[in-house]
Amino acid sequence: MVESDSRFFDITNMITMEILGTLALALSALQVVGVAGEKSVETVVLPVVNQPITLEQHVRAYFVENPILAEVAKCESRFRHFGKTGVLRGDFDRNDIGVMQINERYHAERAEKNGFDIHALDGNLGYAAWLYEREGLQPWKSSRACWKHAEALAYIPSHN
Repeated sequence: MVESDSRFFDITNMITMEILGTLALALSALQVVGVAGEKSVETVVLPVVNQPITLEQHVRAYFVENPILAEVAKCESRFRHFGKTGVLRGDFDRNDIGVMQINERYHAERAEKNGFDIHALDGNLGYAAWLYEREGLQPWKSSRACWKHAEALAYIPSHN
């Protein structure tokens, strides 16, 4: 669980997602075109999205197959990935990072070894999904009182 000035962070996350969405559109608009063996860049103009998604919508879409993880994100970070000084850190344990509050002390090395940057939004979400497949909800047991109402939504894989 983390401290909040939720209005500021909700706006910050919405702006961040809008900027990321616009950047993704801009990058997807670049096409590499071959010209007599050389490469050049052709720019295609695309309309800007007028209704950016919120970080909550992004997290819920990411975890559509495992909706309990979206509930975990809600409880752990209130759908925030950034704090006042960068990537969100936990109040009780400053080693907890990002929207899924992945603990660096226990998971940083394993996450990196498996190609996840837990400081980046998609790396944080990706590692959470990877971790859930292997350990279920155990890594987030400290916030269970908050998300247990939604546990009926979850498919918990067997861990033999």
